[in-house]
Amino acid sequence: MIKPLFRIGAVLNAPRPRAVEAEPPAVIEFPAPRRSGSMPLLDALAARQTTRSFSSDTIDTDLLGNLLWAADGINRAADGGRTAPSALGRYEVDIYVLLTTGSYRYEPTAHQLVLVAALDLRATTGYQDFLAQAPVDLVYVSDLDRMQDVPPRQRENFAYASAGAILQNVYLFCASAGLAAAARGSMNRTALAVNLKLPVGSCVLLAQTVGHFARNQ
Repeated sequence: MIKPLFRIGAVLNAPRPRAVEAEPPAVIEFPAPRRSGSMPLLDALAARQTTRSFSSDTIDTDLLGNLLWAADGINRAADGGRTAPSALGRYEVDIYVLLTTGSYRYEPTAHQLVLVAALDLRATTGYQDFLAQAPVDLVYVSDLDRMQDVPPRQRENFAYASAGAILQNVYLFCASAGLAAAARGSMNRTALAVNLKLPVGSCVLLAQTVGHFARNQ
């Protein structure tokens, strides 16, 4: 049995999880990701921005799958290489995908989501009002135990570098797809570790909200 990293008593004063309306699927399968087309890179860089005003409109499954592939999906099947770099190819950062219907972990090899908690945890990823409004919150979590070839004092720094690359991939995808995004590092990491049932050795790094722009923008 996987043990949580922190005791339940350590999550006082954290935003509360919300119950979901129906039993969420254990796995969400994505179709093959789109690997070509869309906005040119320099145009996406010019359009990249952070916003804190989102609509509650959902993101359809195909679009979410393409976003996650762009974030850290497998782009070289021969060796399992990813769209984001990682020190020594350890790929120590996992993407947790928090939806209105449940909380999931992205599995790049199978290009699917696997349920980790039948809860709506979006509001627990920070302290801003928009967190419970936008349809998707991404949480970047490192498994430092995968980095045995890296000196212990350097592991967290390398993990943050990997998470930063993933975060920028998401920003650029959102710019090309006309989506809104906002990243942050301020959150109750203890509460997230408990609610996501993270194993010992995991470290919550960053979070990023994704959704459609508010209609008045």
